[in-house]
Amino acid sequence: MKKEKAKKKKEKVETKKLDRKTYEKELAKLHGELVKLQQWVIHKGIKVCIVFEGRDGAGKGGTIKAITERVSPRVFRVMALPAPTEREKSQMYGQRYLPHLPAAGEVVIFDRSWYNRAGVERVMGFCSEEAAQRFLEVTPNFEKLMVDSGIILIKYWLEVSPDEQARRLEARIDDPRKIWKLSPMDLKSYDKWDEYTRCRDEMFTATDTPWAPWNVVHSDDKKRARLNTITHLLSTIDYKEIKRDKVELPKRKIGKSYKEKEYPFKVIPEKY
Repeated sequence: MKKEKAKKKKEKVETKKLDRKTYEKELAKLHGELVKLQQWVIHKGIKVCIVFEGRDGAGKGGTIKAITERVSPRVFRVMALPAPTEREKSQMYGQRYLPHLPAAGEVVIFDRSWYNRAGVERVMGFCSEEAAQRFLEVTPNFEKLMVDSGIILIKYWLEVSPDEQARRLEARIDDPRKIWKLSPMDLKSYDKWDEYTRCRDEMFTATDTPWAPWNVVHSDDKKRARLNTITHLLSTIDYKEIKRDKVELPKRKIGKSYKEKEYPFKVIPEKY
């Protein structure tokens, strides 16, 4: 009996979510490394493409924000394309993603990507089964072309449990900060867990290749998922710190070469 209690206690400790203080401390260190990576990408003209996929509520947006909040948006560009227009629907599938692929010195992050066809489009009937199968067939070659052109392609699948997904979606209902995240599509797809699982498994089987493998992130604990993802991202790119000259602010003269004029500025009310 004592052994069973000890085992349960141990499991409880192991599954305890990461505390905020530890999270912020570790995240600050990783942010420093991401800045180093950014400078290396610019210096060497590296092209990086990062794909984030996963079910609704898996934590993609929060993970992407954790990656990008301390780096330049001109280097780390986030692409979250809206639903395709009628013109885009008539194009070759994937055509609208091509202009957004990285050039030298860029890191492009796709918050959902061409893999919409393997997931939501297939599950919700927005494309035919024939089109979905064709996508799974050609995508490995499409990604091989990307990699052969010099793009570092990194694919992440954030895996969330049914209970945690339900908790997160329910939390959005009454939170004015999160309600915008709960789209009509989220509600329609909520009861299609098994369909999404089947599509995920078939997607992995077809597109988990040596040149563009899928990396799975367990995301029930958002903080751990973010730290683990950034740590893995940094490990996939061989970067070095670019040495900089010591920065010193130059001396400046205020009010000597120009006297500011009196002007009736419209100052906003200071409520706080």
